[in-house]
Amino acid sequence: MNRPENVWSEPLHIFETRLYADPARVVLRPFHLGWQGKNAGGRAYRLVEDVAGLSDEQVASEYARVLRDFKERHWQTEKIFAERFDEVARNLELDAAQFSETRQRLIGAYFCHEYTFAAAALMNPSIVPAPDQSGMQDGAVRFIMSLRAVGEGHISSIAFREGIAEVDGTFCLWPQASFATSVELDQEEQADSDETVSVHRHAESNLSNTVIFPITEQQRGGLEDLRLVRFDHGGGDFEWVGTYTAYSGSSIRSELLRTRDFRSFELEPIRGRAGRNKGMALFPEKIDGRFAMVGRQDGKNLFLLRSDSLGTWDDDGVLLMEPKYPWEFIQIGNCGSPIPTEHGWLLFTHGVGAMRKYALGCALLDLKDPSKVLARTVEPVLTAENADRSGYVPNVVYTCGALKVGERLLLPYGISDSTVGFATCEIENLLKLMR
Repeated sequence: MNRPENVWSEPLHIFETRLYADPARVVLRPFHLGWQGKNAGGRAYRLVEDVAGLSDEQVASEYARVLRDFKERHWQTEKIFAERFDEVARNLELDAAQFSETRQRLIGAYFCHEYTFAAAALMNPSIVPAPDQSGMQDGAVRFIMSLRAVGEGHISSIAFREGIAEVDGTFCLWPQASFATSVELDQEEQADSDETVSVHRHAESNLSNTVIFPITEQQRGGLEDLRLVRFDHGGGDFEWVGTYTAYSGSSIRSELLRTRDFRSFELEPIRGRAGRNKGMALFPEKIDGRFAMVGRQDGKNLFLLRSDSLGTWDDDGVLLMEPKYPWEFIQIGNCGSPIPTEHGWLLFTHGVGAMRKYALGCALLDLKDPSKVLARTVEPVLTAENADRSGYVPNVVYTCGALKVGERLLLPYGISDSTVGFATCEIENLLKLMR
């Protein structure tokens, strides 16, 4: 169980626990040469012909070498090779019967590669109650935390960790295996879609060992900064919804991740003018019968947006907050979905000040009318200090959401776009910093 160390003064108590980038965590992914049609001139077809030309002895020897190098590094390695061959055979219209099982799997191995999905950074977490709260006692909450994992080519994907948070501020993380698995498309043709994409994780793989990689062309450059929230549709009907930035390499678009069980997921584009911006965060319930979000629509200020449809946001919004204090003069943005309390909606914010230093603040919005800002912190509640100022992007602390556990908050946060730290605070003490 992790216990806080009072590294900085109230209201936040900082844990010693840190999550770091790990180049040893790899996943098997498809290696695409480009099908280039179904003719013998294509690279993929020629590669299959090269393997087909090997003798049985050469195939056995080479496949044994592959297994020796990779079998223990991945989950169900040979099954993945077999599935990859089936995909290649369908795309190239091969007669699978002409290849032995070993040769099929060797061909599958040639069309796979290892990818270090978290070699460069782990950062910008969000955190929500898990769908299954059975067995929890004394106010403890089983949680799911999402992480932005940055790997080879600076491509961002979505990773997860599970754990339990206690009302006294302590928490524990469930262990991870040495391997990870990627979600799979429900339908292969969706890879070329600009509409909703449906994916699922392996039935035998737990969530802490699951990664969601970019799938569509719009997502090709990365899935960035998922802000998860448990959305209450009413009547005990909950859905877990996250907003994230889909980066193509040249353009951005906000999209939704939607799930009810964290086994199957839908990745859905946000339509409308607001979807062209980053950093949108959904309220956990409708406000006056409409969906509501907080977002930065002009690159500097925070706006309150409303919509009748979860997937379409054409509202230009109303101005909610402008930079007011020196530590946020450059811009202000949200740091996750608003959290309901008896005092109002707690909204963590980030401010950017001199030398592009990112710091966390907090605001209190009216419960019935969240366009009213009741109070906000005059000084940052968390800022990068000492060794935490160093990283891939220095002088940054950033989060995509906090978890309410009793009268406390558990706050995971990114440190200089490199690692993840944890803090806890009493809501009462946080409110005392607001004016």
